[in-house]
Amino acid sequence: MPELPEVEIVKRGLNQLTLNKQILGGEVLLERTVAHPVSVGDFLGELQGKAIAQWHRRGKYLLAQLYKWDRETPELSKVKQNQDGWLGVHLRMTGQLLWVKPEERLHKHTRVRLFFNHQSTEDKKNPTHELRFVDQRTFGQMWRIAPATEISHIITGLKQLGPEPFSPEFSLEYLSKQLQKRHRPIKTALLDQRTIAGLGNIYADEALFLSGIRPTTLCKDLTEGQVEQLHLAILKVLATSIDAGGTTFSNFLNVQGVNGNYGGVAWVYNRAGQPCRICDTSLAKIKLAGRSTHFCPQCQK
Repeated sequence: MPELPEVEIVKRGLNQLTLNKQILGGEVLLERTVAHPVSVGDFLGELQGKAIAQWHRRGKYLLAQLYKWDRETPELSKVKQNQDGWLGVHLRMTGQLLWVKPEERLHKHTRVRLFFNHQSTEDKKNPTHELRFVDQRTFGQMWRIAPATEISHIITGLKQLGPEPFSPEFSLEYLSKQLQKRHRPIKTALLDQRTIAGLGNIYADEALFLSGIRPTTLCKDLTEGQVEQLHLAILKVLATSIDAGGTTFSNFLNVQGVNGNYGGVAWVYNRAGQPCRICDTSLAKIKLAGRSTHFCPQCQK
């Protein structure tokens, strides 16, 4: 499943490519991909004639701020005046958002197509680009949120999210308070989106390795020094992965169809049986709360 770095990479690519272009319409090839509104016709109809002012990320959710399109490049004040709700996307396990030319071959797992026309183009009927939502496992979702509607009332998962790792709210004090007295393995706690938004299986394993903590260690047994090392490690592995363009082990691609590179330098994730990059010990793999968990038996005590 794409985690915070991968979704952040997609967000940045979308902000480079899709802003201030008129949405001419679209096509929904799998109706259950549209979570709101119930009618696919309403979903497409409410997007037609809009444009995207900015993409935002919250945890693993992508949120596009929409406005009523006009021919002139909008100033910020004009966008605010014409603000017209949101488009929400969650990639789930295998979702991809790809920015392509209309003539590009249609992937068999394409679920939604949105047709865009560049603002300077005179032809208002023929799209110059498409934003395609490709999703092999079909768990991904899209939402159209009407103006003056609270986003979390429609995308209810947003209400459950903890602080963003790079925000001031995710302080050492916050993490210490969340973990103290908890009788659950630290790996399980890190996967709880109510604790940290966007952290998932890959980067929980990586952060625990860098902090020298075994994934099965109970939260209540962590020392102050270990929590401090873990806090730093979470920020480090996320920043490193973003710089590397995210991780591609199976499905992740950025909006231009390019793989992420972090997988080639991962410390432990997906490297069971291979030698530890620090001590050469064979890396272990176990199941913890139903999730594959990778660690070094020597480096992580």
